[in-house]
Amino acid sequence: MKKLLICIASGLALSASDPSRAQVLLDVSKITCWQFVTYKVENPQHIAIWISGYEHGKRGNTVLDVQRLMADADKLAKYCVENEDMPVLRAFETIQSSPE
Repeated sequence: MKKLLICIASGLALSASDPSRAQVLLDVSKITCWQFVTYKVENPQHIAIWISGYEHGKRGNTVLDVQRLMADADKLAKYCVENEDMPVLRAFETIQSSPE
């Protein structure tokens, strides 16, 4: 009976540490434009959405303009193709400060 309880407890402990549920953390400040456009770290659209939210949050802007978000993601991708070594956060700041 004691062995059975140990086996059950071991099984539960192993199932609780399922590696398929591992979290992946990214330091966005270290992502380069090359990594961004080549999908090396994550889907570029997801990163662009996060960056947009981050930048809007710094300014206290809580309005979500979905069309502008998608346009900014496209603009960022185009800019990054030409500036592969630039950090993607700096690239986003650059496209935001440039005239339309």
